[in-house]
Amino acid sequence: MPIISVVIPVYNSEKTLKETIESVLNQTFQDFELIIINDGSTDKSLEIISRIKDERLKVFSYPNAGLSASRNRGIDLAKGEYISFIDADDLWTPDKLESQLKALLENPQAALAYSCTDCIDESGKFLGKGSYLSFSGDVRANLLLTNFVDSGSNVLIRTEALKKVGKFDESRKSCEDWDMWLRLAINYSFVAVSKPQILYRMSSSSMSVNFLRMERESIEVIEKACDRDPAYFSQLKQLSKGNIYKYLLFRSLTLATKRDDCLIAAKFLWQSVRYDRSLLKTKVIWKILFRIVILLLLPSETSRTIVNKYKRIYNIDALLIYMKKGVPFNQKT
Repeated sequence: MPIISVVIPVYNSEKTLKETIESVLNQTFQDFELIIINDGSTDKSLEIISRIKDERLKVFSYPNAGLSASRNRGIDLAKGEYISFIDADDLWTPDKLESQLKALLENPQAALAYSCTDCIDESGKFLGKGSYLSFSGDVRANLLLTNFVDSGSNVLIRTEALKKVGKFDESRKSCEDWDMWLRLAINYSFVAVSKPQILYRMSSSSMSVNFLRMERESIEVIEKACDRDPAYFSQLKQLSKGNIYKYLLFRSLTLATKRDDCLIAAKFLWQSVRYDRSLLKTKVIWKILFRIVILLLLPSETSRTIVNKYKRIYNIDALLIYMKKGVPFNQKT
């Protein structure tokens, strides 16, 4: 029996799949099975998989049902004591499984280990740091404030714990990871591996770019978490919603290329201020307003040229500083 089961959901991933599989097979920890769930791919994904010869690799094909359903199918098939997921466009550093397994063995009370994340573009070029937040133990409050785990490609989970809290919510098209981590955090401790071991690929076609859907589902995840543990989470609900809108404002405005994008960013700005009026006293609020106005009034090519030319004036990175990333040490259950 393998110690770890690794699940890769695959849907038309021919461009990145080989590299993703290799990043798993090249792990320093080798006692695992690699379960590939082919979610109705119509490209050359299956052909690419067929060229990889490794007895640990197992392929199962199903009609297209989405990411959560594919992960759940992998859970049903998994034989390992621990389970990990990686999306078919992300990568792991070679020591990912070894480090996370070591962390869980040294912390038997923890059910989930996670690492820091770096972001890469479609060609694999480094874009910047993802989440470098490291919280261990009871992480409920911090996890509600921000999804510091970052992605479904990050975690190593005790399979028994995962099956106890239930599978991924197949009704969700976004934020299904965060929902799962919150359910686990209500019942179990987490442990952090404080070094970057996940390479998260960002692209314009990524599901995470659908900001209005992400807004709706993020708010639903927050509400459901608060319903599950109201005594603990009630004081944090507003802060969590404020964080979501600041993140969506930052991402949507950074990627905005047309007028409709700016209108969505303007909506997120309004909600950000609604949940955190202290933003009105910051310098970054003016940079955000200027950026929105320019992108609204000028042709897209002209506006992007101006923003790129005067990066210092229109840089809105400081917005992320105002996300509430921690809670007071006297937070009570």
